[in-house]
Order: sequence, then C-alpha cells, then structure tokens
Amino acid sequence: MRVLVTGSAEGIGKAIALKFLNEGHEVIGIDLNQSSIEHSSYTHIQGDICDKNLPDVQDVEILVNNAGVQESGKDIDINLKGTISITEKYGFQEKIKSIVFIASASATTGAEFPEYVASKGGVVAYMKNVALRIAKYGATSNSISAGGVTTKLNQHILDNPNLWQQVLNETLLNKWASPEEIAEFAYFISVVNKSMTGQDIFIDNGEALKSNFIW
Repeated sequence: MRVLVTGSAEGIGKAIALKFLNEGHEVIGIDLNQSSIEHSSYTHIQGDICDKNLPDVQDVEILVNNAGVQESGKDIDINLKGTISITEKYGFQEKIKSIVFIASASATTGAEFPEYVASKGGVVAYMKNVALRIAKYGATSNSISAGGVTTKLNQHILDNPNLWQQVLNETLLNKWASPEEIAEFAYFISVVNKSMTGQDIFIDNGEALKSNFIW
C-alpha cells in the first residue's frame, strides 16, 4: 500500500516509516529535516506540514499524522492546524483506507505544557470528526495517545538518572514505550484493523492509572 508519514525523519515517525517499509509497503515521508532512511520504496519530501504548497501525492492509502512539536510557541499551529491541513489535503479521497493520528496521553490527563495539551486534545477530537467523514470510503480513523516514549525529544530525561527514576515511578510497569512499539500499534490499527474507528488508543504503561491507596 502507499503510506504517507509526517515527521518521518526521526523518533516515532521514523520507526513507523521503517515498520511499513519492512512489511513491504511504499512510504512517502514528510519532514522539515532530511531523512537518513535509505530504501528503494521510500521517498522523502522535505517540507513543513503547515505549508499550503506541499506537493500533491496521489492515491494515499494510509496516512499517519505524526509530525509535532512541544512547547515551541507554535504547538497549536503545527500539532493541530498542520495536522488538519495535511489530513484534508491527502486523506479525503477514494483510495484512503486508514488515517492514524499520533496524539498524546496528556490529551486525556492534561499533565503537560498547556498549548501542547490543547493541541493534542484537539487532535483526538479531530480524529473522531475524520472517522465520521471517511466512513463513506470504508476507511478507519484512530489515534494513539502515548505516554512516555524513549525518543530524542526526551533525551534530557533519559540522560538524568534521578529524573529518569522519578518518571518511571509514575508508571505501573516501571518503563516507557519504545518508538518501535508505537510503530507496531500504528501498523496494526491501520493495516490489520478493519472494524475499529473513531477510537483513541492509550499507551502509557499505566501512568494515568497509577494511584496509591491510603487507608
């Protein structure tokens, strides 16, 4: 299938692009940065998801909206408005089979930076709107709300033993997810899944559920 992944140069987006490539799909990536992916079935578009002049990509069958920023001063413009722009441009056509949104557990818990939380909460709401509108194509729309993920964005936590232990203590399973694990979920809900739509998949190692019972 023809797969379009935004934010494909590193982190979760790169892991998703590689997962689809390894499964034999054609992947087009969009990112502000150059990509290190070298594969005969990979095409890279260096560009901004907020750019209204991105090139036309015909017959996208799976769209993965991963690109985003955190505490940038432009979180709502990029994470929400940019995601909407990309989806409206590439997602609403007869070849589409699935659209996946990489949101955040903070969209539910509220436990991060204000504009980031608002942007990701908007992504989850927009995902449901998309599910309603692409059903006519027999296509699904779902989101992944990840908690902590071991990406470059979180390197300052990973490199600080004290901080790392504090965040692990906030989870039930005492760990964070890897980008590759998130990629597996993205692949499943877009390729294997045929019946679930309009749903937000929560992957946080039990962080939101963590509670201490005091009697």
